[in-house]
Amino acid sequence: MTNPDAIFRVDKVAAPLRHSVTESIRNAIAIGRFTAGERLPERELCELTGVSRTLVREALRQLESEGLIQVQPHRGPIVSRLTRTQAEGIYQVRVELEGLACRLFAENATDRQRGDLQLAFAALKQALEFGDSMERLKAKNAFYDRLIDGSSNEALGISLRMLNSRVMLLRATSLQAPGRSKESIRELSDLLDALMERDGEKAKRLGQHHVGKAAEAALHFLEDDEPAG
Repeated sequence: MTNPDAIFRVDKVAAPLRHSVTESIRNAIAIGRFTAGERLPERELCELTGVSRTLVREALRQLESEGLIQVQPHRGPIVSRLTRTQAEGIYQVRVELEGLACRLFAENATDRQRGDLQLAFAALKQALEFGDSMERLKAKNAFYDRLIDGSSNEALGISLRMLNSRVMLLRATSLQAPGRSKESIRELSDLLDALMERDGEKAKRLGQHHVGKAAEAALHFLEDDEPAG
């Protein structure tokens, strides 16, 4: 029988190892392998990723700085919980930053960057229709990475990537809404058209609309100050 946790094993040849371990644990949280409020024992993480405790601890420090985990006295690291108020605050920031990223991409992206985004969108559509949870997550992240790269604003990219870690705690919640995946693809398809047309203001408006709809879907499942997850 195939081990479902095998997808979290870290390739010790590829990329900087510390980054790979951090990304693996981040992905495990994002797809629900570890849920909000759940403990993250170092031994289990070492077995999951196949690396040493030193690397796991470095990864946990990075994830703590991103707000994805918290370290509690006598419990150690746990997956962060977000209240409705916190979730609203995250989406308020995301809608502004992502709208700006869309406008800047439309105005600044090179032909190569536009082509890369089109390819990333095609892969995302395929993953949402036929892929498993990990494939969908990676495709979604790849699309936003291409969008951020094409905005050509380093400070904006750093801010959005940091925010995206906390958005991960909410993304699974938003996709619980019936039909949300199909709606998301339609929204992103309209956005892609505006980006390819180099219409900065339209792209900003459609990007903000997409974030707003995601917020509606996620917040629908949260009571006042009930932690996400």
